Amino acid sequence: MQERFSAVLLVGAGGFAGASARYLIAVALSSFATGFPMATMLVNVLGCFLIGMISELSLTTSLLPSELRLLLATGFCGGFTTFSSYMYEISALLKDGELFYASLYLIGSLVGGMVFLYLGMALARVWS
Repeated sequence: MQERFSAVLLVGAGGFAGASARYLIAVALSSFATGFPMATMLVNVLGCFLIGMISELSLTTSLLPSELRLLLATGFCGGFTTFSSYMYEISALLKDGELFYASLYLIGSLVGGMVFLYLGMALARVWS
C-alpha cells in the first residue's frame, strides 16, 4: 500500500510539473499568436522527444530507476503533452474553415512527434 501511494505521489508531482511547464510555454509563445496553435504543437513534439528518451533510458539501462520513470514519463510527460487539446484545436481550425492550418497542425505534430521520439531514443543511447 505504501509503495502504491508513493507511486501516486510521484505521478502527481510529475503531472503538476508537466502541466505547469505546458502552461508556461503557452504563455511564453502567446505573443507570437498567429491563429496557429504553435505552443501545443511544440509541447506535443517535445513531449514525444522526452518520453522517447526517458523510456529508452529506463527500459534499456540502469540509469533511470522505475520510480524516476514514473515521475518523468507517466507524471511529467503525461501532464505536459496535450493531445486532447490537439484534437480540439484541429476541430476548431476545421470549423473555422482553416483546412491548411488544420492539416499542417495534424501532420506536423504526428510526423514531428515520431521524429523527435526517435531522436530522443537515439540521444539516450549515446548517453548510455
